[in-house]
Amino acid sequence: MKIAVASSGQEKDATVSPQDEKTALALGGNEILRQVDRNMQPESYEMYRKLINIEPDGRKKEFVLYTVKKGQDRMVALFLSPASEKGRATLRLGDNMWLYIPNVGKPLRITSLQSVVGGIFNNSDILRLDYHVEYDAEKITEQEESYLLELKAKSAAVAYDRLKMQVDKKSLLPTTIECYAISGMLIKTLRYAKTEDFGDGLIRPSVLETDSPLNKGYRSVMIFAKVRKKELADEVFTLNYLSKVHELR
Repeated sequence: MKIAVASSGQEKDATVSPQDEKTALALGGNEILRQVDRNMQPESYEMYRKLINIEPDGRKKEFVLYTVKKGQDRMVALFLSPASEKGRATLRLGDNMWLYIPNVGKPLRITSLQSVVGGIFNNSDILRLDYHVEYDAEKITEQEESYLLELKAKSAAVAYDRLKMQVDKKSLLPTTIECYAISGMLIKTLRYAKTEDFGDGLIRPSVLETDSPLNKGYRSVMIFAKVRKKELADEVFTLNYLSKVHELR
């Protein structure tokens, strides 16, 4: 059987067995996935975002977050508004997450499938690690203008068991991601839109919208206002630092 592996930028014909074909395509998909991650943001960065939850009757609730990430699996998000949430912060270390609430005792453990903001985005969406850290590409299908990557979670701790990610061929940026439970049920669909230049060579979508067949009529939107590379000390990503995250701004 002959296949064309295009992840290196050049098509190469090779005669392979069905098993080798699967391995080659998976390797190509993982290379594309890593490039998608780097095209979306630096490995270590700071970011400002607005999250908007929209109910079926049109009512909205908005949150503004300041987020920092270091390396593959450390992230902190600080709530700037609304006033009722200001000063709260969330910390992610690998699969572990905590919520800090000012004037309350020690930070509370939270899970990836819960949501500190309500709406369709859960904690794993808000504190998202690079895709290649949590998923392997099991299959890649080359389409006219995009690649379809079928991704499998590396562990049971990941929020979604499988993803189907459409990646634009020219930009190697995600356009649509379908998120599935281990049962095969569609949990939600993520749609990236409005590509903008964030400076320093970073050109990526500035809007992420999501809806879910489990919550019909509800939508959530994430708007990215600033994403830029930033070097951060290790102490930032500790429980003791959550009360001081505002000092990074």
